[in-house]
Amino acid sequence: MDPYRNDYGEVCVYCHTPHASNGNIAAPIWNRSIPNTTYTLYSSNTMTQTISQPGAASLVCLSCHDGQQAVDAVMNMPGAGRYSASPNNGFLSTWSNPSGLGPFVHAGLKQSECLACHSSDAGVVGSGAADFTVAALGTNLRDEHPVGVTFPSTSGSGTDWNTPNATSAGNKFFDDNGNNRMDKGEVRLYVGANGPTVECGSCHDPHGVVTSGLTFNATFLRKTSAGSVICLTCHVK
Repeated sequence: MDPYRNDYGEVCVYCHTPHASNGNIAAPIWNRSIPNTTYTLYSSNTMTQTISQPGAASLVCLSCHDGQQAVDAVMNMPGAGRYSASPNNGFLSTWSNPSGLGPFVHAGLKQSECLACHSSDAGVVGSGAADFTVAALGTNLRDEHPVGVTFPSTSGSGTDWNTPNATSAGNKFFDDNGNNRMDKGEVRLYVGANGPTVECGSCHDPHGVVTSGLTFNATFLRKTSAGSVICLTCHVK
């Protein structure tokens, strides 16, 4: 895949950098810029809560998954003197891929780029390629679970919502094991302007959650979707 993205020879650097990280977003040592985007938000005639633009715990995910930036568009590439606050193809093409092929294209998760091969309708050019369609969210979030949505202030008995039973640094969460710590497999709500909000990171852990042995929950979910367990953490149905 070197002709389509930089092989940095490391895993973590596609998201994180120990130096010169993005200080404009509340994310740990973040190595990607955040496009100034107004997303089309989820809407429904059954919604009772306020939905705002995605918060930090969603924007970090969308910095790759909305398809606006290349997958390899990092601010601080490995080595000295390779920094750009706004990565562009010219900057990214200064990288020399260790396997020998230079970078020619810097593809993002959208139809004309990654999905040209990595989709179910890619035809012969996509033969044998994994289908990335589920990972390509775009900027229209109307068909996704709402993010930036304020969790109901009234919850618990007699409502449609379970009540988070713990708080850490202002973030509320469902403390399943009672250790008063936000563990990877526990659903959480993030600090928002109007109260705790649901973001991508509420239900997904980007590093994966092990269920047993070497088995991970699908799509990086914090809990299994089997039997709607992930849904029933918050929702009472």
